[in-house]
Amino acid sequence: MTVAVTAHCLLATAAPEANNAGNRFDIVAIERPRMMAQAVAYLKEEPVTVTASHCDRSPGGPHDFFSEADYFWPDPQHPDGPYVHHDGLSNTNNFVKHRHAMIRMSRIVGATASAYLLTGDDQYVRHAVKHLKAWFVDEGTKMNPNLEFSQGVKGLSTGRSAGVIDTLHLVEVARGAQILSQSPAFPAKDYAAVQAWFRDYLKWMNTHPYGLEERAKTNNHGICWSMQAAAFARLVGDEQQLEWVRHRFKTLYLGASMATNGGFTAELGRTKPYGYSLFVIDAMAGIAQIASAPRNNLWTYTLPDGRSLQKGMEFIVPFIVDKSKWPKPPDVLYWDEWPVRQPSLLFAGINLNQPEYLKIWEKLKGDSTTPEVLRNLPLRYPLLWVGPQKPEKIP
Repeated sequence: MTVAVTAHCLLATAAPEANNAGNRFDIVAIERPRMMAQAVAYLKEEPVTVTASHCDRSPGGPHDFFSEADYFWPDPQHPDGPYVHHDGLSNTNNFVKHRHAMIRMSRIVGATASAYLLTGDDQYVRHAVKHLKAWFVDEGTKMNPNLEFSQGVKGLSTGRSAGVIDTLHLVEVARGAQILSQSPAFPAKDYAAVQAWFRDYLKWMNTHPYGLEERAKTNNHGICWSMQAAAFARLVGDEQQLEWVRHRFKTLYLGASMATNGGFTAELGRTKPYGYSLFVIDAMAGIAQIASAPRNNLWTYTLPDGRSLQKGMEFIVPFIVDKSKWPKPPDVLYWDEWPVRQPSLLFAGINLNQPEYLKIWEKLKGDSTTPEVLRNLPLRYPLLWVGPQKPEKIP
């Protein structure tokens, strides 16, 4: 079967052509009801930034993002001592209000930018800009462009390099801002101010010890650092950063992180190997979607031993189709909540001309209210990536 995608891929290779209109994969038709319902509902939501809540354990000020590491718990043997690590078990008593606020903003911007693409209606732009300005421009409410106090651990640290992964939820915000900038309802000075914030944050990622330590990692943390850097570099026009990510993808993420069977060794060794395997292949697909160039296509790049994004998809797809075949024990938490509409299926289905992946993606759950799923699915708005390139002005 040949599949056509009626919407064009924005940043990577073109969608496959179709000879049979009856087999057309119409991403716009699939996503329109979901996106419009969300966008209309979000028009009622006012901005909530890091300044709306504060944790007494944060050493930062009101404009500093703060979170506590998920997998750290009080030590029963030393209740007043440093927290101890329990991999995969999230402590719901830790402070994550800033992360939740960022995820909320990411969803608002993603949905309204999608609605703008679908309708050309500037009311969605104006509402998204209100949230973008609150987070990145307005002096009274904006977040400082750093993560010095992210994923701290009580009694051990006020912040960690691992915390840089928290801003993974700004990837679609950066893409949404680019799309929204096509409208005159997004004033040029405000768009420039948003770009300036991301330029400052990208510099912090490349210069602060936490950012440098995270950048050097070869597991999902390093891969997610690169997906962020690629998205932010696209927003601010930093081609040098994009080229660095492309090189890293080919030499390290395929060359060192991926096993010869297409799995990711570090993630398979976790207490939630299934969820982490989905997470890391989605991040790899996200990098390819964002950073690929006409003469540097990460989707088709293959190492001499055959490792490639296609190999990674061939490893994970059978277990998305039938999770009962997963060779490892079930994840310690959130086993039943996965899979959902993994973006790797959609992106690979289009860029690698794999219509079966698109069929699998369409059958999966499109939305989740589970915080763990929202945290580990930062690319939730397909139309930002494979949707219409310009707003569809509907009479």
